Amino acid sequence: MTLAPYGAWHLLRILEQPAFYIHSCVYVNEICVRILFNLLRLLEEYTCMARKTKEEAMETRNRILDAAEIVFQRNGVSRTTLADIANEANVTRGAIYWHFAHKVDLYDAMIQRIIAPFEVRLSELQRHEQDNPLLFVRTLVLSFLQDLANDPRHFRVVEIAWHKCEYVGEMARIRDQHMECGNRFLDIIAQALELAQQRKFLRGDLNVRQAAVGFMALMDGLAVNWTLDPNLFSLNEMAANIVDFYLAGLTDYNSAA
Repeated sequence: MTLAPYGAWHLLRILEQPAFYIHSCVYVNEICVRILFNLLRLLEEYTCMARKTKEEAMETRNRILDAAEIVFQRNGVSRTTLADIANEANVTRGAIYWHFAHKVDLYDAMIQRIIAPFEVRLSELQRHEQDNPLLFVRTLVLSFLQDLANDPRHFRVVEIAWHKCEYVGEMARIRDQHMECGNRFLDIIAQALELAQQRKFLRGDLNVRQAAVGFMALMDGLAVNWTLDPNLFSLNEMAANIVDFYLAGLTDYNSAA
């Protein structure tokens, strides 16, 4: 709306009055308070929405990984498509691509989901390694075998990794990552056994590297054979005794404990 010259002059005179200045300041302050209040409310709503969105995204991601475990176990990795996983998870392929770049990325995330808790446990155990390195090794190996025996997710993923996946083509990169992880685990076992040897828990003539390789072979052999046929033996009942038998061959483990 355009003001006539008189109207503009009259408005200017009003604005110059002290009373108007005082009332206008109060009015403006009230507006600022209301704006600030509304901004804070919007910020709180946005934070809640962001938190809810993040939780929903994580829930969707886990549902996709759960579905991948089921389909990979049922069909094998090479015969599974992202469409199969999307159907099992009741999500779109777009939802899968939102979280994972491709099937290899999804497979790796599935593996990492069981490795991550084991890594945390490993860090906790290493803090107490100085007490008795043999107990550290025993606890570490048994924690893996007992998780395999008692956790259905752990069983599914290990079965897929050992029996339902061919590490060729696009999966070759995953094979290299797993080899790197296995070599790191082997080094940790060897270092703990070397420390145990220095503290006279092991025989002085023992080759600790060979002993560490033996531990890896023990773990892998139990995992491969039990996931292939869980009825072959009770891993949950036999794991501790088998590990102790091996330790007894390295030293008088009972007296060391």
